[in-house]
Amino acid sequence: MAATSARSLPGSLLLLLVAGCASTPVAAPPPPPTPKAVPEIRPGIPAGYLGRALPDSLALLPPPPAKGSPGFARDQAVSRASQTLRRTPRYALASADADLRFPHIASAFACALGVPISQQDTPRLYLLLQRSLVDAGLATYAAKDHYKRTRPFVYYKEATCAPADEAQLRGDGSYPSGHTAIGWTWALLLTELSPGQADALLARGRAFGENRLICNAHWQSDILQGRAVAAGAVATLHANADFLADMSAARAEIASLRGSSETPTGCDAEATALAVKIPGVE
Repeated sequence: MAATSARSLPGSLLLLLVAGCASTPVAAPPPPPTPKAVPEIRPGIPAGYLGRALPDSLALLPPPPAKGSPGFARDQAVSRASQTLRRTPRYALASADADLRFPHIASAFACALGVPISQQDTPRLYLLLQRSLVDAGLATYAAKDHYKRTRPFVYYKEATCAPADEAQLRGDGSYPSGHTAIGWTWALLLTELSPGQADALLARGRAFGENRLICNAHWQSDILQGRAVAAGAVATLHANADFLADMSAARAEIASLRGSSETPTGCDAEATALAVKIPGVE
C-alpha cells in the first residue's frame, strides 16, 4: 500500500488505526537481510553482478561513423565546439567526472539525488554503484576492442582533462564511451530508486557522458551509443537477484536520509558548472 499522510485519512479510519496501535503491540520491522559476500576483482574492488552475462555491444551497436562521412563531420564539429569550454567551471566538473575511482566518484550524483552518497551513510547504494560500474563499463568492450576507434585527443594531437590517463586511453577504443555507459546506468538506476528526482538525475547523467566531449576523450557518437549500452546493462541487471536485493536496500537508505538533516555538499558549484553548455549540443 502506498504511504499516506495522517491528514489525508478519514477521521474514522485514523481513530481506528490509533486505537489498534494502542491495544496491539506492533512488531519492529525485521532487519534487512545481510548481503552475500561479494567476489572481488582485486582487494577492495567488488566484481559486477553479471559476470559474463553482459549485453553484447558489438551486436547491439552500428559501426562508428567512418572518416569522411557526414556522421564523422558532425563528430568533428561537436568536438571542436566542446574544446571552447576549457578554463570554464564545466571543464573543472568534466575533469572531476573523469576520475572513476571510489570514494571520489560515489558523490557525482549526490546533488541530483538530494542526499549524500558514501560508504558510511549509504553502504548498499555505494556497493550498487561500485558493482554496476563494472558491468556497464565492461559491456562496452566487445565493440571497443573490435572497432579500436581513435580518440579525438589522439586524432588532433591534443591533451585531455586527465593527462595521467592519456597513455592508457591511447590504446583503449573510443567507441562506445565507457564513462557514458556508467553515468547513464547510474542515472537510470537512481531514477528508479528516487523517481521524484528523475529530471535532475537524468540531466546529470547526460552531462556526465557529455563531459567526455569536453575532456577531449570521446566523439559525440561514442557518447550516444554509450547510452544504448547502458540501457542494455540496466535491463539485464534486473534479472539478477543480488542486484535486486541491493536496489531494495539502497531505496531504504535513500528514504531514511531524506528524513534527516544530512545533505550533499558542493551543489552550488556543480549547478554553476552545469549551466555552462556545449555549443550546438545542449
